[in-house]
Amino acid sequence: MSSQASAATAAARGAGGRNDGAVDTFSGLVVAGHGRHYIVETPDGGRLICHPRGKKSDCVVGDRVCWRPTTDSGEEGVIESLQPRRNLLFRQDEWKTKAFAANLDQILVMVASEPVFSESQLTRALIAAASAGIDASILLNKADKPAIAEARERLQPYRKLGASVIEVSLKAAPDEARAVLDPLLAGKASLVLGPSGTGKSTLINLLVPGATVQVGEISQALNSGRHTTTHTQWHWIDRAGGTALIDSPGFQEFGLRQIDAQELPRLMPDLAAFSGECRFYNCSHQHEPGCGVLAALKRGEISPSRHRIYGEILREIS
Repeated sequence: MSSQASAATAAARGAGGRNDGAVDTFSGLVVAGHGRHYIVETPDGGRLICHPRGKKSDCVVGDRVCWRPTTDSGEEGVIESLQPRRNLLFRQDEWKTKAFAANLDQILVMVASEPVFSESQLTRALIAAASAGIDASILLNKADKPAIAEARERLQPYRKLGASVIEVSLKAAPDEARAVLDPLLAGKASLVLGPSGTGKSTLINLLVPGATVQVGEISQALNSGRHTTTHTQWHWIDRAGGTALIDSPGFQEFGLRQIDAQELPRLMPDLAAFSGECRFYNCSHQHEPGCGVLAALKRGEISPSRHRIYGEILREIS
């Protein structure tokens, strides 16, 4: 990382940093981070360690930043400013906020036929994506397993509401998986989101040459080997074509405290389709008379599990 960092700074200077007579500042992309240590990539592909200015850091993977070197060798730098974001995906519970990544083109919410996936976690991830204005697809792995029939049935309400559900068998049929995924990912920055055990590492290693080596190098640079699998990381599939896959840590809980209770139905397309039929403008879709959502639920046009999850989230954020 040392020689690469020096080359990164030299290349950044050559690429045209801003010189105000005192310091040079350069643009970069945050590709990994741990605590107050970040790996920033320069426009030519070089990488170096950067630290935020001040005690608080708001940087996440995917951020575009302005930085300047802090050593003569150019091995480290300081992040001077954060450029405006297009979007930010994060989750928020009662105690803390956890950001995943910024400036995303799409999200792949990954589930598998086995182990049995949590529909609540899936719904929460889709709601967070909708709230952030980011397109999302459901990636169903292990389509070769006997449990795939049950998984398909559980995902039927999501297909019905218009969600894209993509089936793959990453281990059993990697070539077929690539044929499906390559056009989906081309030219986009895609975040892979999902709980542990769904096959995210298999996906990364299939699509990103040298991903394991890259993770090890970054971990060594940040001196955080034990955190390798617990932090978001940017991987280039095709740097020239702008195709990137962002790996994220697995999660067991997905808080949505950032969502306003009145806004929640709009972020669930099946509920939104009928909420305009409610008698009361502030209907909670739980017990009110003349509720369009409850009527649709009774007619079988909204799945009971989706309505149950809505109620669970509503109580949590109200």
